[in-house]
Amino acid sequence: MRIARLGPAGAEIPTVVVDGTHLDLRPVLGTPGTGAGGDVGPAFFAAGGLDLVAAALEAGTLEPLAGAEGLRVGAPLARPGKIVCIGLNYRDHAEETGATLPEEPVVFMKDPSTVVGPFDEVLVPRGSTKTDWEVELGVVVGRTARYLDSPADARGHVAGYVLSHDVSEREFQLERGGQWDKGKSCETFNPLGPELVSADELPDPQDLRLSLSVNGVKRQDGTTANMLFGVDHVIWYLSQFMVLEPGDVINTGTPAGVALGLPDAPYLRAGDVVELEITGLGRACQTFGQA
Repeated sequence: MRIARLGPAGAEIPTVVVDGTHLDLRPVLGTPGTGAGGDVGPAFFAAGGLDLVAAALEAGTLEPLAGAEGLRVGAPLARPGKIVCIGLNYRDHAEETGATLPEEPVVFMKDPSTVVGPFDEVLVPRGSTKTDWEVELGVVVGRTARYLDSPADARGHVAGYVLSHDVSEREFQLERGGQWDKGKSCETFNPLGPELVSADELPDPQDLRLSLSVNGVKRQDGTTANMLFGVDHVIWYLSQFMVLEPGDVINTGTPAGVALGLPDAPYLRAGDVVELEITGLGRACQTFGQA
């Protein structure tokens, strides 16, 4: 199952994509504040929204969204409850930045308001000199995860996966007080999408290729097989320290090839174009502007 949201920012229409056709989900989701919450957000997942969509597909009651091809593509889920990120989770990325390989997942948070659509403009912050790129596999939580017994219990708590761009300002992150969050939480710093792909369509999240190019030059080309801590381990681990709620997003780390680890690669500036892709999750493209 592939979920998308189309339309102007703040007024996106939820759809399910079947053979390239966007079917309108508004009759299934109801109105905000009731049932599935009227949108693809925390209330949707808490109410078993993917099951509601599957039932509607089975019943054949969904209609195509008129004019879908001309609408903006928004993030495939509305603002998450929280975005939890895993740093230095690929061996080659940790090595390129000169970091010691972590013995446990490195965890930080990202402001949920950073989420924008996969083709939206991303803003270079005022005063920024080191805005960087990071293609990542995003995991969307479908069921509450609290003190899971083992990584084997994790997969049942996954609603699906999404292409995520964990944009980062390295000076803010590393040179301005040692707090990673402020280098990660600038406005527009987490494009998501184009689609949320349900977990059943990607049975092995450790067998996906991730790639990213800047102005047509390939910078990242890796595979989730090289994660130090796989998706199941990360979900189990996080559940020991926080409650993961339906609609939360976990950014699981990035492979080598970021500007921080490439001495000759310039950091991002207004006018730069970044293209990203993950196997089975589609592609995204963002042009950078100035805040």
